[in-house]
Amino acid sequence: MVGAGPAGLAAATAAARHGKRVLVLDDNSGAGGQIWRSGTDGAKSGQPSTKRKAIAAFDASGAELAPGRRVVDAPGRNLLQTLAEDADCSRTERFRFEKLILATGARERFLPFPGWTLPGVFGAGGLEALVKGGLGVEGKRAVVAGTGPLLMAVAAHLQQYGAKIVCVAEQAPLRQLVPFAASLWSDPAKLLQGAGYRAAFAAAPYRIGCWPVAAHGDGWVKSVRLTDGRRVWDEPCDILACGFHLVPNTELASLLGCEMKGEFVAVDRQQRTSVADVFCVGEPTGIAGVEAAMVQGAIAGLAAVGSDAEASTEERRLQRRRAANVRFGQRLDAAFQLRDEVRSLATADTVVCRCEDVTFAELQGRRSWTDAKLQTRCGMGPCQGRICGPAVQTLFGWQASSVRPPLFPVPVAALRGDGARLTMQPSEPTIDLQEIS
Repeated sequence: MVGAGPAGLAAATAAARHGKRVLVLDDNSGAGGQIWRSGTDGAKSGQPSTKRKAIAAFDASGAELAPGRRVVDAPGRNLLQTLAEDADCSRTERFRFEKLILATGARERFLPFPGWTLPGVFGAGGLEALVKGGLGVEGKRAVVAGTGPLLMAVAAHLQQYGAKIVCVAEQAPLRQLVPFAASLWSDPAKLLQGAGYRAAFAAAPYRIGCWPVAAHGDGWVKSVRLTDGRRVWDEPCDILACGFHLVPNTELASLLGCEMKGEFVAVDRQQRTSVADVFCVGEPTGIAGVEAAMVQGAIAGLAAVGSDAEASTEERRLQRRRAANVRFGQRLDAAFQLRDEVRSLATADTVVCRCEDVTFAELQGRRSWTDAKLQTRCGMGPCQGRICGPAVQTLFGWQASSVRPPLFPVPVAALRGDGARLTMQPSEPTIDLQEIS
């Protein structure tokens, strides 16, 4: 198993309950993933009951968590290579599996606009993670802008930690949001969750059909320029949290050779990919929220261990919920579809690739992302194209032509085995588990 978020926990729990040995690899220090990241202040960050129950079930199942492991390669059949880093050393390890479930989650989509690289401009979800990790925002004026339901959640949490929400700017027009909002009446839990988020920052306006066009400041963001397509104005702020919905983390699935369906991993009803013994769950198969991820995880966990539950009442119940969540994901995509205006915010001198300082002007006239890499090094920095890749896809329609290892930067010391307990050298042992889901 790769990923200990909601989908991974559900899959691991379902598989382990059938007596199989299950190991979950995750690059965080504990279970929960990005969505259930714990904060330094337990009273403020809290733990949703769904999270508490999921982690308790995982702990009781007998599944094992291997934290601090980032998968960087798949060097052979049914084999994964990880990077583990701690205060003492960096090392690489190999894990052999019989069945593999990918629950690699998603990340934010960033769209470049003038000033988006200013200090004080954060990804919306990234800022929330930093605040939970101890970044102080008390008394800070915050604008939250972009698109997607994450904006409301981030605004609510920033308010909870003492920030003053100036406004939330959602780029989606009213005509897209009304059908989505109306559909939530059939799902009271999601409706109540959204209402709760809105109530948390009730004093601040939630502007629909509004988006950022520039951030201004001298060494730190001081204001953000917003527009609703009719007028333009500046909102003073100390923090700008900005994100344009989510991008699935499909790099490992692509490296393994899994078939893609658009930008998502193609799976069947049991979450099987096109590669034998490999399953995929959660956001890499479609952005549809926590419930969808957990349902898919449970289905994949049962399928991976060959459970007879496929024809059981439980399986039928899970499949009904899966179908409903697929429909919800489709409505979500339609509601927060990017408008044309936010696809053309960058000016000639706007940095698109932050790692390599490549501007929009340098990318114009390039034929493809491969051409852009060869001529400008766009996408070849430490983030490995995770930030600028979705940006150039939105700006120019370029698709990544390949995924190559390592998936994340690996220190030279780890590659040559300095201080490593297990190394990449073929002569060294691997961790050979009879079954890893």
